[in-house]
Amino acid sequence: MNTTTKYAATALAAALGVTVLAGCGSDDGSAGSGASKGSGSKTVTLVSHDSFNVSKDVLEAFTKETGYRVKTLKSGDAGAALNQEILTKGSPRGDVFFGVDNTLLSRALDNGLFTPYEAKGLDRVAPDTQTDEKHRVTPVDTGDICVNYDKKYFADKKLAPPKTFADLLKPAYKNLLVTENAASSSPGLGFLLGTVAAEGEDGYEAYWKKLKANGVKVVDGWEQAYNEEFSGSAGGKKAKADRPLVVSYASSPPVEVLYADPQPKEAPTGVATGTCFRQTEYAGLLTGAKNEAGGKALLDFLISKTFQEDMPLTMFVNPVVEDAELPELFTKHGEKVDTPPTVAPEKIAANREQWIQSWQSLVLK
Repeated sequence: MNTTTKYAATALAAALGVTVLAGCGSDDGSAGSGASKGSGSKTVTLVSHDSFNVSKDVLEAFTKETGYRVKTLKSGDAGAALNQEILTKGSPRGDVFFGVDNTLLSRALDNGLFTPYEAKGLDRVAPDTQTDEKHRVTPVDTGDICVNYDKKYFADKKLAPPKTFADLLKPAYKNLLVTENAASSSPGLGFLLGTVAAEGEDGYEAYWKKLKANGVKVVDGWEQAYNEEFSGSAGGKKAKADRPLVVSYASSPPVEVLYADPQPKEAPTGVATGTCFRQTEYAGLLTGAKNEAGGKALLDFLISKTFQEDMPLTMFVNPVVEDAELPELFTKHGEKVDTPPTVAPEKIAANREQWIQSWQSLVLK
């Protein structure tokens, strides 16, 4: 969920840049009612990372329900998009920001980017995702950063794929793993935080020393790691990649099925479920928003059942609304990770920069 990222695979299906989508579809009535306060503008601008994507008919349903058109301004990966909003705080480029996750949330809150708003329908959102009691942000989705593996490689080698962080240190997996730079990539940072959660603040440095000795390869971002270095992805096969282990998402296998032609009966990639770290992505009403009423209506809509059930096959993330149903492709080929490690946002806030600096000195020197 991203933050790069969130999911570069969605970039295959989504256009980049600025789009205005409006229409007159139908809705189930679950869209928000924040528009009732009125606004001088009938356009509400959503600022997001590049991987934001939504079906056209879903946005048309929002327009029919509220009268607002949605203008989407995409601004690079999640870190870059957040940095731009910090630079323009008080005079934001839009009304709502989507895509800040629990690894970067403290930066947004400490800079006062959001105006508190308790979205309609928040009582249906999973309690463990609601980390901000002031309602400056609204949880929208979750995603699990995990090591993915190339099934064919391990079958051909008659080698069992790794299952846990500890497995990745074994000699059998030497020179097989590629991960992203924790200083520049959301999944890279998530994987680092996963090792902190699994090994503890006193043990993660020793873990990374061993992982480096076992031949882990570090590249700048997810796109390079997954589509150029990972032998199990469609892009990696074309690139003749030679790394059968990659840090990606638990939802990556359904992507490989969805975009294949013809679609295989089984995903070519699997997930090492003992290597996961959970991300939660949030949206918030930007302080100084020109269309505050429209922004509130959009936040209501982002946690409506209509939007939440659209996300799995457009952004490859999990809904936070407890009664949202997942599509069969997602449940059949994705991995459900019940209790992945995570790190409390306040602990991330206090230690993130030190952990990244330590990681850089250990792994990149």
